[in-house]
Amino acid sequence: MIYTLKQKFFDSLIVFMLVMSSGGLLFVFNRNLLYGVFVAILSASYFLMRNKILKINFNSSIITLLILFGLFIINYLFAVNEQELNKYYYYFMVISLSVFSLMHFGDNKNRLLLSLYAVLRIIVVHSLLNFSFFFFIKDNLSVISSTYHECETFLNLFFYTTERGVITLFGLEFCRNQGLFWEPGVLQVFLNIFFFLNAFIFKKNRFMLALTAVAIVTTYSTTGIALLLLQSLVYILKEMKDNKLLVLIFLFFTIPVIMIFNLNVEEKVKGEKQASFQKRLFDLTQPFFIAVEYPLTGIGLDLNQFQKMREEFYFSSANLDVLQDQIGVDSKTLGTDKGSSNSIMFLFATMGFPTTIIFLFMFFNQQIIIDNKWLFMMIMLISVMSEPLLLRPFFFIFIASGFTQFFHRITSHKQQLS
Repeated sequence: MIYTLKQKFFDSLIVFMLVMSSGGLLFVFNRNLLYGVFVAILSASYFLMRNKILKINFNSSIITLLILFGLFIINYLFAVNEQELNKYYYYFMVISLSVFSLMHFGDNKNRLLLSLYAVLRIIVVHSLLNFSFFFFIKDNLSVISSTYHECETFLNLFFYTTERGVITLFGLEFCRNQGLFWEPGVLQVFLNIFFFLNAFIFKKNRFMLALTAVAIVTTYSTTGIALLLLQSLVYILKEMKDNKLLVLIFLFFTIPVIMIFNLNVEEKVKGEKQASFQKRLFDLTQPFFIAVEYPLTGIGLDLNQFQKMREEFYFSSANLDVLQDQIGVDSKTLGTDKGSSNSIMFLFATMGFPTTIIFLFMFFNQQIIIDNKWLFMMIMLISVMSEPLLLRPFFFIFIASGFTQFFHRITSHKQQLS
């Protein structure tokens, strides 16, 4: 089948919207408008290409949509605290966009990956420019803000958070690279996904692979650099037999990355930046203890109610002592009124154990990326445990993929029997 220019355009546009709606500043500052644009794009793609959507894919997608709606409605009705319905409208939007985006690509997941590769390649190039231009434009930045976020920009092309993002390393002062996203931790997730696609799926461009590694380092994200080192190790082991010179070059460039990683870890665990580590440690532990208190349906997905619960909820000192003994680090945070950076623990606390376990099962059962699936899912798991991303459209399509594959098998079996 010929892959037409029209298909490439809509595929790339849909993937771009999926990525941007999952931490991109475009959606941070224009959320309602751009979600409307996203719906319009998906609707247009459906009417232009509806004849190419197989009935069996359509059926499994609709069943998935109904089941997911049902789980979220149950959460709304049986949550411990009274929930604001407007919060659930957002999740219904995320579910719909994820399922219909997945239905757009149907069984041809290679189209999705090709479009993702093309979009993320642009993001890599932009991130490198974003980092480099800071040194020349840092005195000409203007502040842009919304209800929930504020940052600085140059002509709405390059974005920085200088208040807490400026770092001095080896005598060089730079601003942590956030690219087109609301923080560096989100940018590194997509950069690491691109590194994976380049290194293990398409194996297209080693120079681009090196540039992506540089871009990940410029985020100065502990998680991002750790994932880069993990992928580099796997890549080196795979290439060792065929190209020893390439392995030596890669090892040579890995040494400074390890040095930066060690400095970063030491700074965050014991140094000036330890507040970030303490917040993530607290986000790993406290929501789990909330889930233990409310195991069936959780406390509800309303973020305002979740923040209030966090502010008032304290787990026992005995539990805290056991936890600290196990990990060997003291937790210094006693409470917070902020949301959780850990998507999975947030899900346990807000939706309870049964629904979260189903979601995680479907997440790991995703059918979008099969080659080197264990490595990709490790990247995804660590990413959603370090950033509030799992309930965003791009990441939710992997949960939706697990559901649609499950119902696809059921409907296929019924058709064969009939």
